[in-house]
Amino acid sequence: MDSSKNPIGLFDSGIGGTSIWREINNLLPNEDTIYLADSKNAPYGQKSKEEILHLSIKNTEFLLGQNCKLIVVACNTATTNAIKELREKYSIPFIGIEPAIKPAALQTKTGTVGILATKGTLNSELFHKTVAGLQDIKIMEQVGFGLVQLIEEGKLGSAELDALLEQYLKPMIEANIDCLVLGCSHYPYLIPQIKKILPTHVKIIDSGEAVARQTKKILEKNSLINKDNNNAKQVFYTNASPAVLQMIIGSSYIVNESDF
Repeated sequence: MDSSKNPIGLFDSGIGGTSIWREINNLLPNEDTIYLADSKNAPYGQKSKEEILHLSIKNTEFLLGQNCKLIVVACNTATTNAIKELREKYSIPFIGIEPAIKPAALQTKTGTVGILATKGTLNSELFHKTVAGLQDIKIMEQVGFGLVQLIEEGKLGSAELDALLEQYLKPMIEANIDCLVLGCSHYPYLIPQIKKILPTHVKIIDSGEAVARQTKKILEKNSLINKDNNNAKQVFYTNASPAVLQMIIGSSYIVNESDF
């Protein structure tokens, strides 16, 4: 059976993973996609590993029910806490999203890299393994308490977000970072506000483009690329109010409310 016409599934603890969806849609415009925003349970970053795994399995089961051919875990916290178990449990390919610490470590000139991420990502075994492998690089970790909640409430550009970002980024600036890794798929939506705070020489690094390239690579490897779809469908589901997700993706797409 030819599965190449089946959709790519993506899930996140809310709207943040749309930053990943956007990169995938740009690179693979012929692919149908189904995006799942589990906003009712956002943020995942404050939950236990067991809770994150339970939610990730629930989201995966919904996307498998929609005949998805590949699933993108468009959430750093879910990737670092659950993707190993998801790959063991299901035969479908999974693409994860991890903080781009290694690229930052290769690019830094000052030897000091900042990472803004959720508590769940920074506490994960996968993140600790990655950092442990870096020699002579100072990593400044900062949990982005409150950022996801404000983004999910549609408060982009707000004074509240500005104040939190100032608080989190100032110590990094003082420590002479020259790369800032965004370790949560929600955070690319904060880049305009972050740029106002950081010195211009500090490079902001997120994982979106790399995840899109990896998605294409795995589709090609498994002969799952949809080569002749001129009317690709992009479907969005949320289990919370659709207003913020609609604002983020634009009015040309329909957001479906579902309890999944």
